Amino acid sequence: MSVTLKAMWRRWTLLTRVVMLLTTLSVLLWPLSRLQNSLGSTAQDLWILVTGALLVCFIPWGIRQARSRFLWSLRNKLAITYLLIGLAPVVLFVTLVLVSAYVAAGQFAIHLVAQRIQTQLEQMQTENTDAAIHFARVLARPETKADLHNLDPSLLGFDRSEIAQGQVAIFVDRQPALLAAGTGIEHSNLGMPDWTPPREGFHGIVVDDGHLYLAAVTQRRSRNGHSVTIMRSMPLDRHIMELVAQGLGRASLVPSLAETTSSTLRTNLSMARRNDPKAQSVSGGSFPGGVNLLDLPVHFFSTIPLTVWDTAAKENIPVEVDSRPSLLYTQLFAVSIEGLVPELIRVLLIVLCVVFAVIEAFAFYMAMRLSSTITASVSDLYGATLAIDRGDFAHRIHVTRTDQLAELSRAFNRMTGSLQRLLLEQQEKERLQNELSIAQEVQANLFPPGDVKVPTLELHGVCRPARTVSGDYYDFLVYQDDDQPPTGVGIAIGDISGKGISAALLMATLHSAVRAYRFASGEISQLPNGSDEPCEELFDSPGHILGLLNRHLYRSTQPEKYATLFLAQYDVARSLLTYSNAGQLPPLVLRRDRSVQRLEEGGTVVGLMDNMSYKDGSVTLQAGDIFIGYSDGVTEPENDFGDFGEQRLLEVVWRYRNEPLHVISAQVLQALDAWIGDAEQPDDITLVLARRV
Repeated sequence: MSVTLKAMWRRWTLLTRVVMLLTTLSVLLWPLSRLQNSLGSTAQDLWILVTGALLVCFIPWGIRQARSRFLWSLRNKLAITYLLIGLAPVVLFVTLVLVSAYVAAGQFAIHLVAQRIQTQLEQMQTENTDAAIHFARVLARPETKADLHNLDPSLLGFDRSEIAQGQVAIFVDRQPALLAAGTGIEHSNLGMPDWTPPREGFHGIVVDDGHLYLAAVTQRRSRNGHSVTIMRSMPLDRHIMELVAQGLGRASLVPSLAETTSSTLRTNLSMARRNDPKAQSVSGGSFPGGVNLLDLPVHFFSTIPLTVWDTAAKENIPVEVDSRPSLLYTQLFAVSIEGLVPELIRVLLIVLCVVFAVIEAFAFYMAMRLSSTITASVSDLYGATLAIDRGDFAHRIHVTRTDQLAELSRAFNRMTGSLQRLLLEQQEKERLQNELSIAQEVQANLFPPGDVKVPTLELHGVCRPARTVSGDYYDFLVYQDDDQPPTGVGIAIGDISGKGISAALLMATLHSAVRAYRFASGEISQLPNGSDEPCEELFDSPGHILGLLNRHLYRSTQPEKYATLFLAQYDVARSLLTYSNAGQLPPLVLRRDRSVQRLEEGGTVVGLMDNMSYKDGSVTLQAGDIFIGYSDGVTEPENDFGDFGEQRLLEVVWRYRNEPLHVISAQVLQALDAWIGDAEQPDDITLVLARRV
């Protein structure tokens, strides 16, 4: 088995494999089953078994294949839908019309046969009536002899041949009247029945001793009180059926299929069939050839009434007619078949059929056009989706129509264009996000470690941006010479106006400036009194540093940009905190006796106005005192109950005052999150804690 066949075998389902195997076995067993020996007989049995199993499996397999392959295409589905919805009713209607026309034509043919037989019977009845009236008058004459043996039949208006052939029988007072030598009842086809004919007479098809007759019976009463009964009959044989079927085709009476419940009639018919094979049916006429392809045979079967002569019981006898539409049409318009009206009717029928055919063809053509339009649009959309799935977002559907499907294609093109733009924007956003991630990482490196310890003081800080990067700022600057213990620490807390990247850049500028003034103070020309004090002593006056920073930011940033900043220096030896506040929310010193001191000395914000001066303030920290520095993101978040506020901040810090600083910080942030709830964090949150130990 080749690689291709192996791949196909793996893709086939179990049912497909079974069908393929059974088909192969059936093909292989077929030539063996043709052998004329025991092997051939066994192979034939196996072939029948395999073929039967193949048929059983093929039906569900074919349905599944049709659904998965043929019906997968929308074009095929629409074609089948049209056939079911549009063509099927037409086919059903045409079938109904043809069946109705066939039934009507057959019934018309049966009607013609019955009418012709009835016409013959009515003619016999009319002759009987005239003869009975004449005979009643003859009997009433005085000169008429009582003995009717020698009465000349011609005087009564009868033909001797009719009487001789037994076609006419005469009864007076229900007794046979012998009219002349060699004539009379002994030569009659039918005898006087036991039942009395009705007043208006009787005529119809009768059966007597298994033979069929056309019979007519008329009864009249003469003026001298005699009852005259005249009975005419003739065998219903091929000669009569030839007359009945003339110009119609072939007509047959089938006594063998007679519908009867009479045991006597069944017995008589059975005996007649055994004695006379021709009694199986009585036929007349011949089946003609068609005049054209549409002149199809019309074979119809029905029944006509039959009377049992002995009992007057009503039965039915089957009648069959074989004809053609051309003959029936001729009989229908027999009066004026060569006239203008029949020809006009025929032409109108042909024109109507042609018009209907043209309408149906046009409807089919329009349905195919509409189906093609729909399937073309769907095919274009499907191809476009495959192109999009491959990543070809530049693919567009060529649209020339103006219908709803065309608008759908245009909408798909607009969607594809929007998707392409969104992907480009997403790529740009991802690029910016990557840059923001880098900026966030760089900014995180600007912040000091979360926990810092110097002798007699422990510090902790945290900053949680509202966005990717923060405009808040805090820093710890430890004063320490080489291999010497720290002598102090600088604390910086700031808040840049605005949020996002611009605030983060300004924050980085402020961070760099503070650090520059701290570590490169030797290069600043504005040293007090031209002294050569060590760089650490620069922070002895935080207000002076704020003035330098104000001048720097004012001259290097846009006018609307500013920052609030708190600078402080803690002296380890004296436990003295010297500070200056430039517009920052005043940090709080929470004493062990729960008193609170606000650090408000300083001036206005930095970077807004030039040549501003800032005052210094100082506070001595006692053991257990907690310094709380914060931005407005801590106290200003709101909910339905108002701001979080300074008081709640102090309550949380006081409740956990004996815990490590990072625990106090976590509890503050947790209380803030609970206060904000599901809302977005409104501002950057910065919290700096320091505790005297």
